Amino acid sequence: MSETFWICATCGVEHAARVECRICEDERQWVPAEGQLWTTLEELVESGHRGAVVELESDLYAVTATPGVGIGQTCMLVRTPAGNLLWDPLGYVDDALVDQVLALGEVVAVAASHPHMFGVQVAWSMALGGVPVLVSEADREWVARPHPAIRLWSAVEHIAPGLSLVQVGGHFPGSAVAHWAAGRRGRGVILAGDTVMANPDRTSVSFMRSYPNRIPLSGPVVERIAAALNRLEFDTLYSNFGNAITRDAKAVLRRSVDRHIGWVRGEFDHLT
Repeated sequence: MSETFWICATCGVEHAARVECRICEDERQWVPAEGQLWTTLEELVESGHRGAVVELESDLYAVTATPGVGIGQTCMLVRTPAGNLLWDPLGYVDDALVDQVLALGEVVAVAASHPHMFGVQVAWSMALGGVPVLVSEADREWVARPHPAIRLWSAVEHIAPGLSLVQVGGHFPGSAVAHWAAGRRGRGVILAGDTVMANPDRTSVSFMRSYPNRIPLSGPVVERIAAALNRLEFDTLYSNFGNAITRDAKAVLRRSVDRHIGWVRGEFDHLT
């Protein structure tokens, strides 16, 4: 982790140079009123940031930083006999956190659901021994720290038996989910990032182009996402801020799609 790089303090994504953060300048994100702010891993460590790994269920772990960095997503670690996946990497990493991650087995890939979740993906790769960083071909333009560890993929990328990345689009053209077919004792788990957001009521999900700026997706796009996910077998869906649908997630997805499409078509205008 000796190579010099900077971290956007707002989104937590690593940059090779201190230039305007395209991710935060985009309509899906935001720049603070005081302007572009930068930090480094050294500054984050000195200011007291620390990481932790917590088991969510058998072979699935949440990797978090306190205080949160950037967007503050929950990173997920999926453990399989053929190697582990680090999903939606944090904008923070230190030696102690790496030790906790490696204690659970070899990480064979680092991947993000979409560019907002890139975090310090290359720094994670280097700390884990130079493992591949998988970036959707459709979102390659958003990589702000190019590196030989980055490998492009599209459509479907198999990580290990029963564990794949699936491109579904929506939030970004390359937005993806991780499908862990072996999860939940073979009933299947989707790690959705915020491509599909599990809601606080635990019985519905939402679809947005921008969550902070409240920009919705159209009905046809949401239907397209649902069609891609419907081809997968799963009973549980985790989003990336500690929220989840812990049973019947496929049925929850269908009901939520129908509700979303109904609202954007105006079918429920009589309720407003």
